[in-house]
Amino acid sequence: MSVKVSVVIPVYNPGRYIEPCVESLLHQTLPPDEYEVIFVDDGSSDETPAYLDELADTHAQIRTIHIPNSGWPGRPRNIGVDAAAGEYIQFVDQDDHLAPDALRRLYDMGARNGSDIVIGKVASNFRGIPHGIFRADRDKCTIHDFPLIDSLTPHKMFRTAFLREHDIRYAEGKRRLEDQLYMVQSYFPARVVSILGSYTCYFYSKRDDGGNAGATKIVPSGYYGNLREVLDVVVANTEPGAFRDRLIRRFYRIEMLGRVSEPALPKYEDEYRTNLIDAIEKLAADFVTDGVHDGLAGIQRLRSTLLRRDRRAELVELARRCYDVTGQTRLDDLSWRDGRVICSVTTQLVHNSDKRPLLLLRQGDRYFVHPSLYDGLLPSHERFEVTDEFGSFRTEMALRDRENAVEWPCPAEFIAEIKELGPAEGLDGIACQVVMRGTVRLDPRQTKTRGPLAKGRWDAWLRVSGIGFSKRVRLGATRDPQVEGQSLPALLGDPATVVVPFFVDTADNLTLDVDRRAHQLGDVIASQDIRAISAAGRWIDLLLPVATRPGTAASDAALVVRAGSTDAPVVQPARLVAVGDRIHLRARGRLADRDNTNRDNTDRDNTDRDDGETRADSPSLPAGTCELAARLDGPDGPEVALGRVRVRANGQLTVTDVRPIDRGTASQVRQVRTKHRRQDVKRVVRRVIRPIAQRLPAGPRKALRARFRSWGL
Repeated sequence: MSVKVSVVIPVYNPGRYIEPCVESLLHQTLPPDEYEVIFVDDGSSDETPAYLDELADTHAQIRTIHIPNSGWPGRPRNIGVDAAAGEYIQFVDQDDHLAPDALRRLYDMGARNGSDIVIGKVASNFRGIPHGIFRADRDKCTIHDFPLIDSLTPHKMFRTAFLREHDIRYAEGKRRLEDQLYMVQSYFPARVVSILGSYTCYFYSKRDDGGNAGATKIVPSGYYGNLREVLDVVVANTEPGAFRDRLIRRFYRIEMLGRVSEPALPKYEDEYRTNLIDAIEKLAADFVTDGVHDGLAGIQRLRSTLLRRDRRAELVELARRCYDVTGQTRLDDLSWRDGRVICSVTTQLVHNSDKRPLLLLRQGDRYFVHPSLYDGLLPSHERFEVTDEFGSFRTEMALRDRENAVEWPCPAEFIAEIKELGPAEGLDGIACQVVMRGTVRLDPRQTKTRGPLAKGRWDAWLRVSGIGFSKRVRLGATRDPQVEGQSLPALLGDPATVVVPFFVDTADNLTLDVDRRAHQLGDVIASQDIRAISAAGRWIDLLLPVATRPGTAASDAALVVRAGSTDAPVVQPARLVAVGDRIHLRARGRLADRDNTNRDNTDRDNTDRDDGETRADSPSLPAGTCELAARLDGPDGPEVALGRVRVRANGQLTVTDVRPIDRGTASQVRQVRTKHRRQDVKRVVRRVIRPIAQRLPAGPRKALRARFRSWGL
């Protein structure tokens, strides 16, 4: 069978940090005979060469190539490409790793679309990620119609024939930005680029020794000399105008202005800062036109103005002032609705030191950056207009897995409101602030681009942006007092999964605990209000403070009855059942050993346990008052104390200490039950009876259809 994918990994003295990479490559879902792994050892001086040779001897899909040390990843990657037999090539770095289904999914997307490049969603616990390009899967795009320029790392899948046809190769030798040069050389001739945003394929992992590639401090002259080569490729492949300006603006904003901004610029030593700004100014003079400058956001235009005028001390002071700007959030409300956490949120940009709002200046119908931000840095009459930038004021939200940094965007709807604060002191105009109010939906089960959240602790992060500021902040530390009582746990899906919103973190921020990663359901509801729908009779039915949604599968639970502290408890099988938007705990109202009609329990529910507990059909519980508890998290989970239960001689149970629900709630429960029973009947009709009816003769089929309509089915 032909090789579908060749994985190329340049290697130099990785030590133990290569192990996650190797493990991820050995456990791909793509069959081993359909991919190959090519380790190119760049003259390692540790035990790595022997380790790689042993891997190659043990695993048929692994190959090892040894070369003299070249000092940088460019040459090893080129040698790997030359040796590759796969239809596609995936680049991986030695201290990163792939998700198990990455190669299969990326290859399938590329083969389906005839892609020259396939970009898989990435995650990182230490470096910035262009999350915007991964909001959805995209089968076909190019650099002309999609912001591919935002993703310039090479850890992507390339069609091998495409690389060879266009002679796309890495610059060799010790240098910077060889990845960016490779990518801009690739993007321009690529006719089809595909993006897999619905599955996290690639993981950047921070090394605890600080030894990640690219972690060392840049040498300005060399770095910006290499960036010049990248920009030369952009200029060679574009005409003067808006498209070229947009591409160059990306490099100006990040690689140039980003280096003379907060938080780093004020911390540099004077000599290094001088060399850095010298190199940036020289490069900007050759590539940054007025069109590039004018397209920047307000704060970036302010910084660009200082750079172009060589106002170095002012650049440092502006960086200090901008570093003080942060996002402020308030969680106004939280509730469960149809299996989703609905958050009402208010955000704005403020000065962190004193919580003053970030101000704008209104003059007539035009808005400007408030001069207080650059007071003393530029002449007082200069203005930086942001009238057309109100669309840049936005709040976005994402859930981020605390352990592996996987991040998923959440639907959010915010409206930016301009709040006028009165005449601007010493200025002609009105001081204003922008406040954003909106709603965010956190869905643990499903979004447009992913399936259910994996087991873990998912932190809620917000990005508050406007006029060139973009600040990531947590949500929940500031919140309305009512939110605490509304943060119910939930049981969702099939099989049912526990989801617990909680705030008991170091900074008291909102996190979702999925699938009992840190919280047991029993512990969470132990001190909350449990009500009885029926406390005696055929069924015991308790309404739990646990949210749910229709379609959630029932799950096993148990009632635990104790006659005394030293007696073995009796365990009565129970179920957690979704009724409307709440979970009910249901169990038979008679002990199984006294109820000969209850023989539909499975054998596993009627056997003695080895841990001193007795199943409900063992006649060991005397009549009288006993203590009642529930287990909601399996046999080894915590017990929730429910109160007391009276046990009659015939085994009938009557719960005595759980408060009944009020009449209004009882009526709602009955309505929900009726609604769901009707829905169950409709499902049976659709899935079972309707297919049978369709095979009947026309006359009986018509009569049966009329009968169904009369029943509302």
